[in-house]
Amino acid sequence: MRLIDEIQQEIISDFNLFSDWTQKYEYLIDLGKELKVLDAKHKTEENLIKGCQSNVWLIAKKEKNSIVFTADSDAIMTKGIIALLIKILSNQTPKDITNCDLFFIKKIGLSEHLSATRANGLLSMIKQMKLYAYGLENK
Repeated sequence: MRLIDEIQQEIISDFNLFSDWTQKYEYLIDLGKELKVLDAKHKTEENLIKGCQSNVWLIAKKEKNSIVFTADSDAIMTKGIIALLIKILSNQTPKDITNCDLFFIKKIGLSEHLSATRANGLLSMIKQMKLYAYGLENK
């Protein structure tokens, strides 16, 4: 299992390859396109993340001692953002997820380059992922 901090460092390196935010947005969009489309039966109110301007559905399952996240969104940029979070937090232990510091956000300047509503959505996604991990920790 790769460590959360290792994956974040890799993402920082990936983003540093691009010279401007137009290219970085395109990279985020490409990440979103790589996410598998969530089955319509999972696109329910229960799986919807509250606080996002766009619809973002998130599912968390505990497999052995790790949490596996799947998600989808109806907005391509938001889908890229949740794909980035899944890349970091999926297949990690609940404890590692709840205790991690997602420093990559500041290092790549992500929140500074998102609209206020998308930045709030990002925080809502992180909060929901950590809540799922916390809830599944002892199951």
